[in-house]
Amino acid sequence: MTVSKATYGEMVKKASPNTKVGIDTLKAFAVGGLICCVGEALRKIYEFAGLGKDDTALLTSITLIFLSAVLTGFGLYNRIAKHAGAGTLVPITGFANAVVSPALEFKSEGFVLGVGAKIFIISGPVILYGIAASFIYGLIYYFFLK
Repeated sequence: MTVSKATYGEMVKKASPNTKVGIDTLKAFAVGGLICCVGEALRKIYEFAGLGKDDTALLTSITLIFLSAVLTGFGLYNRIAKHAGAGTLVPITGFANAVVSPALEFKSEGFVLGVGAKIFIISGPVILYGIAASFIYGLIYYFFLK
């Protein structure tokens, strides 16, 4: 059976669910804002405990990474992301999820060829270009702005 491009396009359009941009945007905004509010609450708690500014920032980041890794491990982060969409891509938690997810998925292939080889399959390009951009910025700063 041969299907023309126009017929195939109609079939795809019929089978695809309609997106509700307004609702999806509000959900993403609410969940992303909630993640940021949790981070701010953690920062205030650590600040109230008498920690310095640098220690407070460090512990807040570590706690957010830990929480998103645990939620990913229990499969809850993906459930939240299913409804919140881009709201879960808040940089630090989304990045932690991008590292933990492949590690869990490929653990059955062993620690070296599974976890070790595939852990950065999603986040690797981000790390690579982040390092490259900071190296170039460092050179520009050193030679032209110092």
